[in-house]
Amino acid sequence: MINGQRLVVVLPAYNAARTLAATVAELPDIVDERILVDDASRDGTAAIAASLGLSTFVHDANYGYGRNQTTCYSQALRAGADVVVMVHPDYQYTPLLVTAMASMIAYGVYDVVIGSRILGGTARTGGMPLYKYVSNRVLTLWQNLFLGAKLSEYHTGYRAFSRRVLETLPLLENSDDFVFDNEILTQCVHFGFRIGEVSCPTKYFAEASSINFSRSVRYGLGVLATTMKFVLQKHGFGRFAIFNPKGKRLDGLDGRRVDAH
Repeated sequence: MINGQRLVVVLPAYNAARTLAATVAELPDIVDERILVDDASRDGTAAIAASLGLSTFVHDANYGYGRNQTTCYSQALRAGADVVVMVHPDYQYTPLLVTAMASMIAYGVYDVVIGSRILGGTARTGGMPLYKYVSNRVLTLWQNLFLGAKLSEYHTGYRAFSRRVLETLPLLENSDDFVFDNEILTQCVHFGFRIGEVSCPTKYFAEASSINFSRSVRYGLGVLATTMKFVLQKHGFGRFAIFNPKGKRLDGLDGRRVDAH
């Protein structure tokens, strides 16, 4: 625990067999429970996770990265988490920052903390492709302008959340695809949660997962659409389910929305 807060790490996995053990080995001992959700991998990820002592849940089909996260967060809440940190099991982000990120929430400094690849200025030296770096900076500038926030990036997959955030946001209204990551941060801005950042080095290598160019384009278009929904909602020109405080939330999950066993 940290400051009396139960800490749960969730690992949304898809074909992560080659990097899972290295990721888990660097998780700090302060973590109370480690939960892996396998989105119907084909490489034995679930078996390795179980052998490493992780609480393991397996989707009966490949539903997508966003859907994987909703399973991760719902299982973490059911496990009594006060603070939840999402760590990708592809070893691209260092698990050594879990304690720092969780502490910022456990001590009430922030409600959400992200591990930023941009703050430290090492994204490119860590191997981030140029087109991804450029699109990251352009989309971040776009969102800061329209959302009124000042984040260094919105696209990192390394995040920590308080229990209250995960119970408040209508996460079951979000996409099952990669744009879920952007939707949840935009929701955090809309609902007024405090977002902090820590500098996070990252590694791009053959075994690390990464979406291809065409899916990156689709993600970028999704970011633009999410931003416009935020603006329209803010100025009263639209009503969108992802910003509806009465939308479908994890605390109302009945087991049918997420298929895990």
